[in-house]
Amino acid sequence: MALTDDQKQWLAEHTLAVLATGKRDGSPQVSTIYYGWDGTHAYISVTSDRAKWKNAMRNPNVALLVPDGRRQLIAYGTAEGITDPDERDRWSIWLREQRGAEVPADRAAFRAELDAANRVILKITPERAFKND
Repeated sequence: MALTDDQKQWLAEHTLAVLATGKRDGSPQVSTIYYGWDGTHAYISVTSDRAKWKNAMRNPNVALLVPDGRRQLIAYGTAEGITDPDERDRWSIWLREQRGAEVPADRAAFRAELDAANRVILKITPERAFKND
């Protein structure tokens, strides 16, 4: 089931969400995150030592709840991990630009900073969504 234009617009107009993944024992893990939306996927910068990363790599079925007061959109989909340094760096720069954050001019130093922090990217592909107004 494809997302509607209204649902895609909601994802484009927001940046704060709650990511739900499944723990090893089957119980839910929720994390408040910032994301960037490219019109098709949500991208989240995480570190590889966090539960959300480990859970999503073990079981890629995830949900994003994107709130706006009492209104919300819940998107269900799958997660993919981006660890390739070139691709990770590209999405990390894009995410910073989306937030209006400074992007370091020294790309080698930026890569070293991301490597030292064990930064990776979660790419979420929404497969269906529900929105209340």
